[in-house]
Amino acid sequence: MAVMLHESSLADAADWLWEELPGHRVEILNGSIVVTPPPDGPHQQTLTKLARAFERAGIDGSGAEWLQGIGRWLPTGPDDYAVPDFSVVDADYRDELIEKNCYAPHVFRLVLEVTSSTWTNDTATKVDVYARADVPVYFVVDRKHDEVLLYTDPVDGKYPDPQRFKRGQSVPVPESVGVALDLSVDVLLDGDG
Repeated sequence: MAVMLHESSLADAADWLWEELPGHRVEILNGSIVVTPPPDGPHQQTLTKLARAFERAGIDGSGAEWLQGIGRWLPTGPDDYAVPDFSVVDADYRDELIEKNCYAPHVFRLVLEVTSSTWTNDTATKVDVYARADVPVYFVVDRKHDEVLLYTDPVDGKYPDPQRFKRGQSVPVPESVGVALDLSVDVLLDGDG
């Protein structure tokens, strides 16, 4: 049997995977396609609680919006993009659509990832690519290690060591995000509370 191969771009392959794997997140990080399975219930509940906290803190009228699953272009490769679990973006982000539902890097004030089975992507690969993309605030809700990491203010494409928060503590959202808010580590890790 003959098999015909045709050349396609990395972006085309990612698009094909996105269509073939409903519910999965497909990203291109450092020139490699990364596929994450659908999130579990507590993961999604954490994002719901987070959205409610930002609403209670008065994000409306702050010049910012919270969004889940919005694409962000990355400067780490010609086709690279990430789809953070949760983002806070400038309210006028719609004017900065680049393509493929991905937006310009400068509209992102904060990104947050809740770890899943592919936790090394959130705790290593994305720390690198988000720092190189100059993401000012990056939260990692590390369910594997039972802690929340807060990376801020990258310099020359690298974050300083993260602040680490354990159960029973609250994580302050940096003022640069535009909303005064402390987030419970327990709620972020468990999705309830």
